[in-house]
Amino acid sequence: MDAFSAVLQGLPMTVTLTISAFAIGIIGAVPLAVALTSPVAPLRLVARIFVDLVRGVPIIVWLFLLKFGIQVGTFKFNPVSAAIVGLGIVSVAYLAEIYRGGLQAVPRGQLEASHALGLPQASTFFGVVVPQAFRIVSPSIATYLVGLLKDSSIASTIIVSEMVFQSQAFARQHPTVEGILPYILVGILYIGLSLPVAYLSRTLDARMRKAVFA
Repeated sequence: MDAFSAVLQGLPMTVTLTISAFAIGIIGAVPLAVALTSPVAPLRLVARIFVDLVRGVPIIVWLFLLKFGIQVGTFKFNPVSAAIVGLGIVSVAYLAEIYRGGLQAVPRGQLEASHALGLPQASTFFGVVVPQAFRIVSPSIATYLVGLLKDSSIASTIIVSEMVFQSQAFARQHPTVEGILPYILVGILYIGLSLPVAYLSRTLDARMRKAVFA
């Protein structure tokens, strides 16, 4: 097997980890962001403690805790599920903080105008606040997705066969100059996967700006 084939074997797993964890984060961060901006102090405090705790612990520690530290009866995380859940939990915390910033960045005048027009609270939130907040945070979300793609390589430490793990396996079998080749290929693939995300983010942001100022 050549270096390129070895790296390609891990590509589907890298994409699976990234998309799965990002999907968990995108959905799970919504109620957490609402809690972070809640007027109810205890709820806001609990959400803040969760976010700071998750973000304060390195990702590799969460993966090891899930893979080797949790067993209930016969249930135990396998490497892939531990990686997805671990990266997903971290995504929830980081994206919730991004959402919070977007929600709080919406000018209060927008809320006051909505209330003056007699719009229901739900209509104000989903029809006025959320669209503007999404426009504000969309570049940050795209940036986080690129970072998550690279962070998926940490799953190699718990024996998940993604690109870095396959590169390491190839390098161990070829302890020569050839062993560095898969790492170069991995770097190129990470760049190749990241560029479309960055492009889509810029395109989406430009279109939303045009829609706002049209």
